[in-house]
Amino acid sequence: MIFDSTIGIGFNQPIANNSGVAGMKPKPKSATAKQSSQAALRDGEERLRAILETAVEGIITINERGLIESFNRASENIFGYAAAEVIGKNVSVLMATPHREQHDTYLQNYQETGHAKIIGIGRETFARRKDGTLFPMDLSVSEVQLSDRRLFTGFIRDITERKRLEKENLEISEREQRRIGQDLHDGLCQHLAGIEMLSQVLAKKLAPREKAASVRAAEIAGAVREAISQTRLLARGLSPVTLESEGLMSALAELALNTEKMFRVRCNFDCPQAVKFDDHAAATHLFRIAQEAVSNAIKHGKAKAISIQLEQQARQVRLCISDNGVGFPEIFPHGQGMGLRIMQSRIGMVGGTLLVERNRGGGVRVTSTAPNNSGRCHGGHQ
Repeated sequence: MIFDSTIGIGFNQPIANNSGVAGMKPKPKSATAKQSSQAALRDGEERLRAILETAVEGIITINERGLIESFNRASENIFGYAAAEVIGKNVSVLMATPHREQHDTYLQNYQETGHAKIIGIGRETFARRKDGTLFPMDLSVSEVQLSDRRLFTGFIRDITERKRLEKENLEISEREQRRIGQDLHDGLCQHLAGIEMLSQVLAKKLAPREKAASVRAAEIAGAVREAISQTRLLARGLSPVTLESEGLMSALAELALNTEKMFRVRCNFDCPQAVKFDDHAAATHLFRIAQEAVSNAIKHGKAKAISIQLEQQARQVRLCISDNGVGFPEIFPHGQGMGLRIMQSRIGMVGGTLLVERNRGGGVRVTSTAPNNSGRCHGGHQ
């Protein structure tokens, strides 16, 4: 229940008695004043109720035990429950795993420590409708302190449509990257190969008469050969054939190897036990997250050593990219930070989580987890 604080306030004033001397007895409150105060209170309650019922966002209040006390009309439309069906029940009935099972622990920890994971912060997460389907939502939670207790108010926005559009944009971007990668491999690399052959022929023709010119032509051929190698690496990064044919683990191993070749930094891949990951779309998102994290470590972090780790944990896969660079700023300059937002969007597509934090010894650690019910294979890769 939400209480409105609008009340009428009166002041006691001295009154005159029959002898004209001011008395100290307060004047009794008239019935009219009392009715006016009650009417103002009712009016305030009605205004608040109207605001809650016409709000486009779902608004839910729970008590300190996590029990639902109010559930507005927008919440009914979002979750498919009538208010009467959920009022008095634990709010975890609206949550998706693993938060469904851990919510009471979250609430207890906050009340004991005051450390908030979501209260006053807000985040994107998944919720459960009455029919059992999951949907993405924006959730922000505020705390309301009353005289004798406190309430928690959740503001909910269904972002299913926004996520659908984000997914379409990412798929378009993915197709375009693949097209560019194929064009680089099949088009540019072939042209460069032709230039290399011509340079080699020229070097042979010049050798008997112009030795210095022949050496220069051979150097040009070598430079073109190096350009072909770099272009092929770029093409494989844009269109990772290994990801499609051999899976996420092999693609990450190749990413580490190509990173060392292209950027002259130490980059190792560690996967103690081989991970089977059958969801190709989710594997692609995780691979792109790893690419972005590695690119950020080199470009912005100036890292000299990067570690990529992949492991299976219960029913989820965990991917961690760690570096020894300079870390990231408290506030990103204008125009920067887009890579992090893209990573967040990608992990949201697969119902996973993303954590970006500083390493104690310097640098950044990017950890992403995604559901995986494919099971495990034997063996490993290091």
